[in-house]
Amino acid sequence: MIGLSNYLRISFVSGITTLSLFVGAMACWSGIRTAAAADGMIGRRIVDFVLPDTSGNEVAFSDFRDARVRIVVFMGTECPVGNAYVPDLVEFQKRYRDQSVQVLGINAMLSDTAESIQKHVTEYKIDFPVLIDRQQTVADLFGVVRIPTAYVLDRRGKIHYVGRFDDRVGIGFQRETAVRSDVEEAVKEVLAGKEVSVTQAKVEGCKITRESRLPKDHSVTFAKDAAEILYKRCAGCHHADTAAPFSLLTFNDAKERADMIREVVADRRMPPWDADARHGKFQNDLRLSQNEIDTLLAWIDAGVPLGDEKVIPEPPQFAAGWQIGQPDLVLQMQEEFTVPATGTVRYQYFVVPTNVDHDLWVQAAEPRPGSRRVVHHIIVYMRKVGSTQKKGLPAIGGFAVGEEPVVMPVGTGIKIPKGYELIFEVHYTPNGKETTDRSEMGIILCKQPPERAVQSGLAANLLFRIPPGDPGYEVQSSTMIHKDVELLSLMPHMHVRGRDFKFTARYPDGQNEILLNVPNYDFQWQHRYRLAQPKKLPAGTWIDCIAHFDNSRENPGNPDPTKLVTWGDQTWEEMMIGFFTYVDPLPAPKQETAGASDSLKKSQ
Repeated sequence: MIGLSNYLRISFVSGITTLSLFVGAMACWSGIRTAAAADGMIGRRIVDFVLPDTSGNEVAFSDFRDARVRIVVFMGTECPVGNAYVPDLVEFQKRYRDQSVQVLGINAMLSDTAESIQKHVTEYKIDFPVLIDRQQTVADLFGVVRIPTAYVLDRRGKIHYVGRFDDRVGIGFQRETAVRSDVEEAVKEVLAGKEVSVTQAKVEGCKITRESRLPKDHSVTFAKDAAEILYKRCAGCHHADTAAPFSLLTFNDAKERADMIREVVADRRMPPWDADARHGKFQNDLRLSQNEIDTLLAWIDAGVPLGDEKVIPEPPQFAAGWQIGQPDLVLQMQEEFTVPATGTVRYQYFVVPTNVDHDLWVQAAEPRPGSRRVVHHIIVYMRKVGSTQKKGLPAIGGFAVGEEPVVMPVGTGIKIPKGYELIFEVHYTPNGKETTDRSEMGIILCKQPPERAVQSGLAANLLFRIPPGDPGYEVQSSTMIHKDVELLSLMPHMHVRGRDFKFTARYPDGQNEILLNVPNYDFQWQHRYRLAQPKKLPAGTWIDCIAHFDNSRENPGNPDPTKLVTWGDQTWEEMMIGFFTYVDPLPAPKQETAGASDSLKKSQ
């Protein structure tokens, strides 16, 4: 029996007739001349994903973020059209590698195994990465229908082109050379900073059979399935009087926004979460599981059925817009501040007394703006009464878009000593209308003084100078841990040019460990990443931070790519800070004396 790979080669050598007969025999090639699933994909930004390669190593899309252009091609081992283009892709990668172009193959075919894919890579001498999407989650992310569909993306993951590689091979024909090289033309235009002139082209090839992950009876309802996910994963932000633009606590709330929910869930834009899944486990991980995504999409695609109202779970209860629950104590600015309609407002500092005559132990803290329209961020510090210091103070909590309240692990807390006051640092951004603000902070107190006090540290660099037009300027900062500690949380901070941020622990024995990697930093969602379990760091450990800034025209949030950028408070300036919190280790349990131990044994 002739081998499959040899048969594929013979098919293309024999020409049109053999290829046409082979296509007619393949049941998976239904609707061969339909266009690629490109509608709505142009201009969309692909979030980071992680897939294994043929050796089982985990590879992230963000590992190639330094490439100016990334080409994602969906491949298979058995498709004649797909295989006809493999040598072209290999040659294309060689020609464009020096121009910072990266080809990335993805195999989402159910019929292929890691072994068959590795054999295919070896036989065709493929020298670009080929990743295995066995669960077809990335295929769903791209909305791909058939192979060999190609996507051309820029450095930031924005899709500029979807479709065929070129027009050289199709059903019933095969040319020596292409009339139009669609991918290459798109790549040239992206490299030149131009709009892509042809953004879509029909793909002729093998349809990707989907393995349904949906319930077999397709009886997904709001009452039985969707409500629990929305309450657990979304309602924490999506309830009244929070930064979220709407509530998701009722069936009608979700039904009226079903199409929007489908889009942001399918794109993995919501819930927002930017951490690299390969490094660290976090208590406040917001990502939906694949099963949760599949369930929500199945419910929406089924027409958002309500189901039996009797089985709808009890909606979560929230205290007047507070995410932490009803505070034990609310501390508010003593008077309103008037924000002008236009112009730049310098950082404002407001003294807020605690009005108590004893130490306070904070279990959770949530600063809350009086006017969300003009408050960019709040940071609450503490200092001794009578001090005039504003910088370098210990922080209690903060507010920014996407930032979650500070919540301490059980048995720990932040101490506000007797005789201390709070300082609210507030950054206002005028929005065209004169507005007043009186921000506040809600505090939940520890039920009793905790065993350990939460402390904070940072690794910052204030001396950087980001050149005009630089798409990946690197800035580093480090700080040493001088005693044994247990790390609780990590929080990167940059402004609108921030591209990525990484925390690494450099241990005294020379070993390195990535604690947190944020490959696609988003200024609009500033997370405090709370470790699932405290991380022990011995004395002498360095916390190293590496960040990259995109000061190029490719960055849509860049205020002015022609400017040299330095440290500054305002959004059009930049910062580079790696915040972290920690506690001292628990004291070792007391050792019993030999005599006491002997007495205990005798008594038993």
